[in-house]
Amino acid sequence: MNGKPKWLVDWFEKHEPKGRWAWLGSTYEAFHTFAFTPNRVTTSGSHVRDAIDLKRAMITVVIALIPAMLFGMWNIGYQHYLASPEPLPSSLPILTCFWFGFLRMLPILAVSYLVGLTIEFAFAQIRHHQVNEGFLVTGFLIPMIVPVTTPLWQLALATAFAVVIGKEVFGGTGMNFLNPALVARAFLFFSYPTRMSGDNVWIAADLWGTDAIAGATPLAELAAGLRPSASALDMFIGTIPGSTCETSVIAILLGALLLLLTGIASWRIMLSVILGGGLMGLVFNQVPFYYHYLMGGFMFGAVFMATDPVTAAQTNAGKWIYGFLIGAFAVMLRVMNPAYPEGMMLSILLMNCFAPLIDHCVIARNIKKRQRRALLSSKATSR
Repeated sequence: MNGKPKWLVDWFEKHEPKGRWAWLGSTYEAFHTFAFTPNRVTTSGSHVRDAIDLKRAMITVVIALIPAMLFGMWNIGYQHYLASPEPLPSSLPILTCFWFGFLRMLPILAVSYLVGLTIEFAFAQIRHHQVNEGFLVTGFLIPMIVPVTTPLWQLALATAFAVVIGKEVFGGTGMNFLNPALVARAFLFFSYPTRMSGDNVWIAADLWGTDAIAGATPLAELAAGLRPSASALDMFIGTIPGSTCETSVIAILLGALLLLLTGIASWRIMLSVILGGGLMGLVFNQVPFYYHYLMGGFMFGAVFMATDPVTAAQTNAGKWIYGFLIGAFAVMLRVMNPAYPEGMMLSILLMNCFAPLIDHCVIARNIKKRQRRALLSSKATSR
């Protein structure tokens, strides 16, 4: 059995769809390959063997997101109790804050996966294709980048829009040119702006109906022309209002370390986003340039969104250009357009559109350079 649990192998063999249930093959295949490594190999043509497949790559990204998710759950409770009008103890118990945030995040995660996976499975069955693994990450990302107060029905609409319009109409995972999680956030931002901006959306109300006092995010203060009231240390740790899991730079950097060590994400894109944002922060000099790294979703976008291998640039030179422009445009939007204080979402979506053009220009330039070298070599030989 090669270490596989016999009872689980027998269960899958017993329930393999046959006969009139054969049309459920895509659904069965999705669960079977999730539990076991596929035992099929390429039988013809040249191919590369690797120890990791797409499911394992996606699960690695999910594992990298867990520190930000856990901290986000704690911060939801912390911000709620911090903003509560009732007297509080000098130190809030960690488990009390975490439990409150866990109860708020659980239904959001459930709705995201339920809606998204239902659509993914439906499209796979209709097309008679294997179920794509991309939503393992997308379903985890969407709840992390929206306010905790987002109504579940709005989240369901945004998730459905992201999967259908942002991905499936283009052919599914690997064929989309926009990051699906950011498509969901953009849908919410432009369809329900009052649920995505303003001080009230960042602080979770009590589960039993008691309202909490609102709290402004550093980005909202920056957009109002004010210096952020939170200290750089607080913003670095993440004990500030904001989207559910985007506030802690420490937790995000832990995920970045795993992605870089496993080779899942591109260090060129991460570094170039930081360089572009830092340079533009120096140009505008509204706040210390490194504040832009600590506010909003800048670092989260640089680590988990901009590095999406499907929607990012593919050439090495293109990755530097792509990432640098994302960072520069994000800070530019924050400073010059107060209507969109969080410029990271729009910046990444904009550069998703231009990534193929960037790669095309880089490849065309390399071809011209090789042609020029070949021509010079030919002239030298003829002499």
